[in-house]
Amino acid sequence: VAAVPEGLPAVITITLAIGVQRMAARHAIIRRLPAVETLGSTSVICSDKTGTLTRNEMTARRIVTADHELVVEGVGYEPVGSFLVGTEKIASPPPVAHHLVRCAVLCNDARLLEISGQWHVEGDPMEGALVALAMKAGVGPDEHRRNWERIDEIPFDAEHRFMASLHRAPEEDHVIFVKGAPERLLDMCDREARLDGDAPLDKAYWTDRIAEAASHGERVLGFASKPATAGDLEFSHVETGLVFLGLAGFIDPPREEAIAAVAECRSAGIAVKMITGDHAATATAIAHQLGLAENPKVITGAELEAIDDADLPKIAEETTVFARTNPEHKLRIVRALQADGDIVAMTGDGVNDAPALKQADVGIAMGRKGTEAAKQASQMVLVDDNFATIVAAVHEGRTVFDNIQKVISWTVPTNGGLAIAIIAAMLLGLTIPATPVQILWINMITTVTLGLVLAFEPSEPGVMQRPPRRPDTSLLTGFLLWRIAFVSLLFVAGAFGTYAWAMSRGLDIETARTMVVNVLVVLQIFYLFNVRFLHQTSLTLAGALGTKPVLIALTAVVFAQLAFTYAPLMQTLFDTRPVAITDGLIILATGVLLMVILEIEKILFRRLGFLDDVPAPTALANAR
Repeated sequence: VAAVPEGLPAVITITLAIGVQRMAARHAIIRRLPAVETLGSTSVICSDKTGTLTRNEMTARRIVTADHELVVEGVGYEPVGSFLVGTEKIASPPPVAHHLVRCAVLCNDARLLEISGQWHVEGDPMEGALVALAMKAGVGPDEHRRNWERIDEIPFDAEHRFMASLHRAPEEDHVIFVKGAPERLLDMCDREARLDGDAPLDKAYWTDRIAEAASHGERVLGFASKPATAGDLEFSHVETGLVFLGLAGFIDPPREEAIAAVAECRSAGIAVKMITGDHAATATAIAHQLGLAENPKVITGAELEAIDDADLPKIAEETTVFARTNPEHKLRIVRALQADGDIVAMTGDGVNDAPALKQADVGIAMGRKGTEAAKQASQMVLVDDNFATIVAAVHEGRTVFDNIQKVISWTVPTNGGLAIAIIAAMLLGLTIPATPVQILWINMITTVTLGLVLAFEPSEPGVMQRPPRRPDTSLLTGFLLWRIAFVSLLFVAGAFGTYAWAMSRGLDIETARTMVVNVLVVLQIFYLFNVRFLHQTSLTLAGALGTKPVLIALTAVVFAQLAFTYAPLMQTLFDTRPVAITDGLIILATGVLLMVILEIEKILFRRLGFLDDVPAPTALANAR
């Protein structure tokens, strides 16, 4: 009973469960309990951009045609705003821009709904922004969709990066409308629309305009169309012969809380890597706004495919932004980072993201836009799809790991001290300083109360200023192994010293044993206050006051121990005797002495660099 910390597995499980509860309160649902601890050692977070790092509140801000560039006023999905050419407001968009807007609303599945005076999107946010754009231009989406009946469609897919739809025009003609990644559409077009008629495609001009819009952090979509005949819509119908209508640029501002969360990650030595399907320039602009790195390195999906698996780990470590990627690229990136020794958290929402989510050390699915397949493949689900929630979960994961270490470093020495005292007494032929039933009392009263409160400990200051724990680091660090042995010996010294002191004064053996039990409980109480702060001094106001669970447990133990010592029934059950007030004060002084010794030990170990409480090196944070 003395040697085996039988309550330790239960307390560790409770510690993990409390971490799950705290994360749930911060909108992170843990699906697998060990993920709580893994989060605490995360060294790289690979995150989607739209909706996670950004607000996912798309607004069409710019329309570019071969003849004009229009700025669109308005914010969010409210269909109110004017069109400007330069600084001049215009009543309606020019014909080519109007045709582009028609393409945008017909090759589109979203709807805008006004609920209690607020406009909401039913469908994809970017398509919702296009519906709002059409309404600003006077192109009624419902009316146009009735008059331009959709005959067939090719849904958007990350592999081909466009959506196409075939429509019957009011004049009984048929038209194909296409929207998608502009560089993909340019490869499918051979002409461009102008006010004076179609002209050969000026690909260099459009490439420059795409780069210009993307450099402002705008997400860019291209639009094209072509006449068609009735029938089914096939890929062969859109691979060539399209007329490029122009571009639309969208803004999706970064979340303010994501900017703060990224800064917190950098201070904690955690790399944040953006993986997005957006244009490289758009992703780079957002990366600068978020502060992902001083000079973020960018690689596109096409460049990624040309890199050999053996060379990818080093490149992936140095890269901040992966643009124009697909789900298969995510899996390669995760494997490359893990090959370099990183603990990787990866976000995803689609069915095709499931392999990457399962491969990651912590797969994180989106709660709002995530598919059921993504959620089933993940260890954690973000209720609010917010990057800041991931960082909060990492913070909580580090706290849980600290608390597990505290539970172990408190439980094992207190049990070890008892066990060593009994074994030493037997080997040396001495009287055992506590009876078996008294040892049972100590285990019962302390394990159920004092040992459990460490599971409720809040985060220590600076928990996110420490570098990530190395994957090969043992749960029992060198310092904790030393602490377990050292404290166990201090408990043995306290037990034998108290027993010898009592016997030398001529006290009976029952009184001596009662004093030993009291001194062991007092040592456990003072050691609890010391171990609450593994990485800094416990001699602070916060350390002295304790938390609500600590104070409740302390009150319960004090009253129980007073009853153990002075209540007649307890004296009969446990063969105890009353302890004099002066002896009680000396027993309390023993606890104070233990606290002083362990605080001096902390100071020495900190100066020797054996405590893992230093901030992440600046070079590491900058590299991340």
